[in-house]
Amino acid sequence: MSEELNIDLEQERIEILNAFRGLLRAKKNKTKEDTRIIRKAFDVAVDAHKSMRRKSGEPYIYHPIAVARICADEMGLGTTAIVCALLHDTVEDTHITLEDIEDLFGAEVRLIIDGLTKIPEVFDESISIQAENFRKMVLTISDDIRVVLIKLADRLHNMRTLASMRPDKQLKIASETKFLYAPLAHRLGMYSVKTDLEDLAFLYREPQVYKEIESKLKSTKDARNRFIRKFTQPIKDALLHEGYIFEVKVRTKAISSIYRKMVAKEIPFEEVYDIFAIRIIIDTPIELEKPDCWRIYSMVTDFYQPSPDRLRDWISTPRANGYESLHTTVMSKTGKWVEVQIRSKRMDEIAEKGLAAHYRYKESKGGESKFDRWVSEIRDLMENPETDAMDFINEFKLNLFTDEIYIFTPKGDLRVLPTGSTILDFAYDIHTDIGDSCIGAKVNNRLVPLSYQLESGNQVEIITSSKQKPNEEWLKFVVSARAKQKIKSSLNEARKIIALDGKEILDRKFKQHNIRYTSENISVLERFYKMPNATELYFRIAKGKIDLRKLREIDNKNGVLQIEKRVVKRPKKAEEEVFSKLNTKKDTILIGDDFKNIDYTLATCCSPIPGDNIYGFVTINDGIKIHRYNCSNAENQLSKMAYRCIKATWKNTDLKESLASITVHGIDSLGIVNKLTNIITNEHNVNMRSISFETNDGIFIGKMTVLVFDTEHLDELMRKFEEVEGVQRVVRNLED
Repeated sequence: MSEELNIDLEQERIEILNAFRGLLRAKKNKTKEDTRIIRKAFDVAVDAHKSMRRKSGEPYIYHPIAVARICADEMGLGTTAIVCALLHDTVEDTHITLEDIEDLFGAEVRLIIDGLTKIPEVFDESISIQAENFRKMVLTISDDIRVVLIKLADRLHNMRTLASMRPDKQLKIASETKFLYAPLAHRLGMYSVKTDLEDLAFLYREPQVYKEIESKLKSTKDARNRFIRKFTQPIKDALLHEGYIFEVKVRTKAISSIYRKMVAKEIPFEEVYDIFAIRIIIDTPIELEKPDCWRIYSMVTDFYQPSPDRLRDWISTPRANGYESLHTTVMSKTGKWVEVQIRSKRMDEIAEKGLAAHYRYKESKGGESKFDRWVSEIRDLMENPETDAMDFINEFKLNLFTDEIYIFTPKGDLRVLPTGSTILDFAYDIHTDIGDSCIGAKVNNRLVPLSYQLESGNQVEIITSSKQKPNEEWLKFVVSARAKQKIKSSLNEARKIIALDGKEILDRKFKQHNIRYTSENISVLERFYKMPNATELYFRIAKGKIDLRKLREIDNKNGVLQIEKRVVKRPKKAEEEVFSKLNTKKDTILIGDDFKNIDYTLATCCSPIPGDNIYGFVTINDGIKIHRYNCSNAENQLSKMAYRCIKATWKNTDLKESLASITVHGIDSLGIVNKLTNIITNEHNVNMRSISFETNDGIFIGKMTVLVFDTEHLDELMRKFEEVEGVQRVVRNLED
């Protein structure tokens, strides 16, 4: 037996070395010193993790090697990042300390590893550990952005190996990835990482839909390739004739992105016209990029008619994440719209690898880059250390906006803001003092108020007054995280100044009543007037909201205030009652059975029925709500509040009817409504709760709520509907 084990271990050792050699091959332009330090990090990691295995059973070291490989191969990061990726779990999971890391590899590596090391798993029940981990990671953006890049590589490998985890764990990790990590990759301009994260999250959240779209993509691949060859040939010939060095790539839309479009536009797979995009990448010097891209645009439109409202020029005004490209949509000879993207080799690398590639080109562009500016915005967000993790995540999500508007200053400088930004957002984007004193603005020379919503291309001149001060109402007028943070800071400062007046008033009152000014006496007053803290107490005194005559009601013994202590038994909150009875990691609710005398009900937002994948969510006042995993609330709950989520499953016995909502789309014809209602009443013995039909220019949409036993029963009914002549598609509503 031991001999067999030795052979296995020997084989594993060879495979680990092969994986390491693959990593070295992936590192481009390496020196002997690079190889030496990467080898040293590998040896330290192998030794530290030697007795550890992953959930899949394979040696743990495969994970750091894979993360380092993603950093080198897919992100194009340098030696320091590769070393840190190899060591990223050593401090948290092994005997190695941060001091050891610094002794062996220096202060820079230590700083990055410290940023990558998770906070201890001790946290307040009201805050999700994921939110705290994410907050800690983002705090390090201002120290070294590579922390976030390695963390994204770590998350990407975890998602690629998620199959070995329990299904409930898979769904929680997938939801967190979609909610936080994919938008972060997008904001850093890392298109390929963002796409992979979104698709893998979608695979675990909606496996059936994912596989259906994947299968349709495969079955239409040959026809697609034939079309692409025919479409690109005249463009290639013209480019060769003009002497361009170029490459034509075809980018197929991500599965998650195709599904988003199907849902948003309410169309089937077959009607998504931009399944792929043609990408023309030219090898040209940086000073010729812009004229060359426009020249190629002109050549493409010589062959194919462009759509005038589908031209996107992100070369003249790059997106906030650094993305540069020229996009147009043209009509092919077969009557199909095709998206064509034109860019240089440099632009393509930045589009795929985002921030990682940006470092390489930073010097050539000169000045402050959009990435540097974004990092400084993150620093602004960090200025308030009192923000709790959940508030921080919500503010940070605002900063991960996907759509931007472009606004000009009076001197013609360009500023990029989130869609929906107002005059106040713009004022704070320029400077805090300008935001604090803003009273209005001129937009394209027209006077507008603070709450005016800006549009791309507006030229804005801010009007200020030294008498202006921020107020609570302003928080309703702004959408950018920066503006919200600055207004809150100003309001807190103003509150503290008013509180100083209150402190003086209280000091005088204490002297009148011979009360000593001590922190103990202030604490007594906080309890007596039911104030959360001393600042709030002083503030309310200054505003005349607290009756200081009541001081006489408190016992004063030689200048020390005393309240008679009464033991009041605090009633337990409903959620505390629930939490005290359950173990969210181990318990499973069996729908139909009693569960530890805790009330649970089916959520009305998604109306789950037997057969749906479900989980329980502990609410503040209403016990446990059972949601579908594809409910619109699931992503938020599973990622931000995973500690409140609990496994749930259906009991197989006792068939019971449940409500389900479906929508039928089709071409209006005589008797079609009759045919559909006949299926419900006669053929399926299904009870109907409500039905409504709308017709418009020969197209009809029928919405109905029916009582069915389970998903199988519902699927059978939907199949019957699809067989009716004139019906184009039938969908179950995501929210019933």
